[in-house]
Amino acid sequence: MPVSGTLWQELLCCDLGAVETSGREDFATVLALLQRSLDVTSALIAAALALFAIYVAGFGFFDNIIVSGLTILLAVAYGLASYRPAVPGRMWLMLVHVLLLAGFLFVMWQWTVLMQKQEGLLFSFTRAQDILGWAAIALIAYVTFLYFGAPMLLVVLVAGVYVLLPKGLFGGGENWLRVVENLWFSTDGVFGRPVEVVGRIVLIYIVLGSLLQVAGAGDVLLRIAFAATGRFAGGPAHAAVAGSALFGTMSGAAVANVVSTGVFTIPVIKRVGFKPSFAGGIEAAASTGGQIMPPVMGAVAFLMADVTGIPYLQIIVAATIPALMYYASLFAIVYVEAKLLGIAPQPKSERVRLSRQDLVRSLVFFVPLGVIMAVLLTGRTAQNAGAYALVAAFVLSLVLFPSYRNPLRWRDTLVDAGRACAVLMVVVGAIGFVIGVVNMTGIGIALAERVLDISGTSLALSLVMVMLAGLFLGMGLPTGATYLVIAIVLGPALSGLGVPLLAAHLFVLYFGVLSDITPPVALAAFAAAPIAGAKPMETGIAGVRLAAAGFIIPFVFIYHPDILLIADAFSISGLIWALVAFTASTWGLVTAIGGWEGSPLPAWQRLIRIAAALGALFIDPVIALGSGGVLCLMIFLHRARGPNRRHYSTRTETHGRIP
Repeated sequence: MPVSGTLWQELLCCDLGAVETSGREDFATVLALLQRSLDVTSALIAAALALFAIYVAGFGFFDNIIVSGLTILLAVAYGLASYRPAVPGRMWLMLVHVLLLAGFLFVMWQWTVLMQKQEGLLFSFTRAQDILGWAAIALIAYVTFLYFGAPMLLVVLVAGVYVLLPKGLFGGGENWLRVVENLWFSTDGVFGRPVEVVGRIVLIYIVLGSLLQVAGAGDVLLRIAFAATGRFAGGPAHAAVAGSALFGTMSGAAVANVVSTGVFTIPVIKRVGFKPSFAGGIEAAASTGGQIMPPVMGAVAFLMADVTGIPYLQIIVAATIPALMYYASLFAIVYVEAKLLGIAPQPKSERVRLSRQDLVRSLVFFVPLGVIMAVLLTGRTAQNAGAYALVAAFVLSLVLFPSYRNPLRWRDTLVDAGRACAVLMVVVGAIGFVIGVVNMTGIGIALAERVLDISGTSLALSLVMVMLAGLFLGMGLPTGATYLVIAIVLGPALSGLGVPLLAAHLFVLYFGVLSDITPPVALAAFAAAPIAGAKPMETGIAGVRLAAAGFIIPFVFIYHPDILLIADAFSISGLIWALVAFTASTWGLVTAIGGWEGSPLPAWQRLIRIAAALGALFIDPVIALGSGGVLCLMIFLHRARGPNRRHYSTRTETHGRIP
């Protein structure tokens, strides 16, 4: 069909008024064709990125220029090709994205040539090449904005403005040519160590998680969780906790976890009598915990090993007890809430019963995890472990899930994985620029010194400042990017106060992760809210209330590092002390927040319990034992009164079956 001149006017302009009917039909036809073409292109790009991740992990690729450059190229290309404007009048932006994509391909080709020339000789850049470098950085910032919105764009802009501002205006005072040559045409900025580590190691685990999800492992894990918790009061909520803990070990993404498991768990949690905001909050809090759950930890464990130089196995061993403590606290508060509402366990006839097929199919999850640990113990690299685990998961999926034998499901796996990889690579590239600015200007050291100046010798005040900064900096970012930002900027502040390196990095990781449920951003909570039919902010507040113990766990392993099983500071007596203190503190905290222990608690007693629960964690034995004594006294006095049945909820509950 010929394309009229009026069509091109409408295609290139936002609003030119009325046009001929035939012109509109032409426009709609071309627009539909463009959308279909971009859909196919973006899917192919995503699949290519996933395949490249598999190749790098399985067969090795030792040229850092190729690995970093190609992963960034494919990630940005996917972001541009997959963009669909929400406002119909802005559909012309798709054409702009096509032009930007062509330009970025040219810039990356130039980058590859120049980077390879630098390997053999000293090289000077032309002014045009420097300008193209800045344009590429701006484009990465733009695609980051498309994925994550204004907050992440603001971080990149602030870093860019700061590094260029004169020192007299409290800036970095760097020349714009030196900045682009150090942060674009080198391996210290956008293409720095974070991009290399994510491209080589992390992406293969994203592909593994996508394979397991598409194959159906997530559904099997949920059935196991429902079967294991059906006998407890509030069983579906407990199942959400258990299922998200299991699923989180392979996905490592809070929002993806919420969307995947929440569609099954949240309706059932509501059906047994919990409020919609509580149902969304428990799923968000449980899904968020998957990012701190070994052995994968959202693949952050591999980044942490690279940043700190601490072996991966030591990191996941150290992270195990705190992660179990987090989920134990969620189980406790769900139990308290269920008792307060008078929600009984599910009738035996309605509980999920695991079949032999369920148990056999669960091997598709547990065998790859075992393969990861076994390969790592042999001394092979983390990416090799991920590649072997992927092969094991693929073979088991073909055997145990007949529907996965369809090649179209393999395509879905590659496309889904590539999408997730692209999102992560783009933001890691943007974070690489920010980290490069921090390294060039020394602002990280300056901020650490400032924190130390303000807090003096007070470790507690420094920890609170780092906690608040971590919650703020982590808003809206994936786990890996969150960790990199906070660890580079704030990690030195804790190390300067004598905190063990591993404890310091786990501390900043926890609060970066917990930002996913902390308003005003609270991505995990906001993802759960529409599924639950609740208001987003109420769901976020419920998530914070449910994960309250998670906010004190990082302080526990700073003051009681024995729970990290760190060899230099470990003692059995210290571990027992820490576990007893945390158990008492958690029970005091969750009963105070839930307002129930055998019967409802009055407001004054809840306040005393909170204070005593926090005091029990102090390293000073006098304060800890005194607070523990007060807590025990409150528990004894309240239970001595006996249950007050008048305060129990009298609602009639209905118990739903599991889909």
